[in-house]
Amino acid sequence: MMPEEKRTVKMPHNVILEDRKKLSVTGVEDIDSFDEGSITVYTALGELTVTGIDLHINRLSVETGELLIEGDISAFKYTEGRVQKEGFFSRLFH
Repeated sequence: MMPEEKRTVKMPHNVILEDRKKLSVTGVEDIDSFDEGSITVYTALGELTVTGIDLHINRLSVETGELLIEGDISAFKYTEGRVQKEGFFSRLFH
């Protein structure tokens, strides 16, 4: 018999922006910080920072990893966040 493998279910990660007023994000694992100008969340694919004016979190489901942000959204960007800082390619070409 093979030893039992530990299985982790990775939530799918999607970002949908509607008219720069509504941003739906799935695969959210945690919220780092938020205010009316910036919201930073940890996703399955890294740290996501959303910037804008009058931003509000209208829905957050920790169980499903769904987040809905509304406001005047000007930008969103990914950084590596909690993910290991030095990846394979950075070690290879460093």
